Amino acid sequence: MRRSFRLALLATIATFGFTSAFAADYGGEGYSQAGIGARENFNTVIPRVRPSGGVRIKDITTIKGVRDNQLVGYGLVIGLQGTGDSLRNSPFTEQSLQSMLDRMGVNVRSANPRTRNVAAVVVTADLPAFSGIGSRIDINVSSLGDASSLMGGTLVMTPLYGPDGEIYAVGQGALAVSGFSSEGTNESLTQGTPTTGRIAGGALIEREVPRANVDTPTITMELRNPDYRTAIRVVDAINAFAVGAYGKPVAREQDYRNITLTRPTKLSSTRFIADLGDLQIAPDQAARVVIDERTGTVVIGQDVKISTVAVTHGSLTVRITDTPNVSQPAPLSNGQTVVTKDTNVSAEQGGGNLAIVQGANLDAVVRGLNRLGLKPTGIIAILQAIKTSGALQADLVVQ
Repeated sequence: MRRSFRLALLATIATFGFTSAFAADYGGEGYSQAGIGARENFNTVIPRVRPSGGVRIKDITTIKGVRDNQLVGYGLVIGLQGTGDSLRNSPFTEQSLQSMLDRMGVNVRSANPRTRNVAAVVVTADLPAFSGIGSRIDINVSSLGDASSLMGGTLVMTPLYGPDGEIYAVGQGALAVSGFSSEGTNESLTQGTPTTGRIAGGALIEREVPRANVDTPTITMELRNPDYRTAIRVVDAINAFAVGAYGKPVAREQDYRNITLTRPTKLSSTRFIADLGDLQIAPDQAARVVIDERTGTVVIGQDVKISTVAVTHGSLTVRITDTPNVSQPAPLSNGQTVVTKDTNVSAEQGGGNLAIVQGANLDAVVRGLNRLGLKPTGIIAILQAIKTSGALQADLVVQ
């Protein structure tokens, strides 16, 4: 009898432990969670079904007040193989080197050093939200003087300052430089940018920024790309989930960017935000055409439409050629030999056939532009002209 009672008691304890661990990740009616050390009550355990398709809400939104902070510092990179700053042309590098050696007990004020193994750099970093003292962050290092390469260099301990002038992190370590530069007597080769580098985990956080208080009854969620339709879809998806999980809607739109969330009383903010972040929606986007004239890049949004227009595009090429001629003076004329130029001007114009361009969707727009057989520069000119005529039903962004 005693043995049967022990087995029954152990089975009850094991079942209770499994149910608690299972209910920590799932919820249903009667689900409540107040955080570590709080009393928990699980009446019915129902697995939460995540809708498939679309984009997660956590990928298109941020929590108001939870943000990164930018840091900047000035330091020295040492150990370069003769590719550092020339101290004669970069006096700030020489002053920094002298100051660093003075702090180490080395007096070089009268030595007038001429080393080329040191470079002055600016160090930048982003301090993530809720970062604690002792954690590491990545830093970027960029040359400030006339150094030709930072490859093989090591950053000396550099304090990183915030906008308030306080030191929040200290950076140090070996640089990872992706570019390189090689130079010979008659030729030089440069690939990438050898005067910038990166140190993964190269800075230690020494001071914490004031933390955003998100453990409040009301939490504000912000869209990364504000849009009225996207905001409504986020609110509807959250409320549809909240009615089944918490028994009431918790989201309400403020405007096309901000959404107000009402946190359930017995639910921690971390768990509440994590639950809502996994929900998926189909975000809407504005009709927009982005043009980069420097690289010839054209990006057309899905909802861009072009009203029916007739387009012709012809190329005009003007060629001016100067041919030098030598004019010799007549014998015994005391004249001088001079060089004259014959100028030849020619103009050529390409075809200019009319083509009808119209499109009710992205596929029709692309096929209509491809029918003209244009290069990127021609497509850019056509899109700008169509926008001027009022037939491009989208925003035109020129970079």
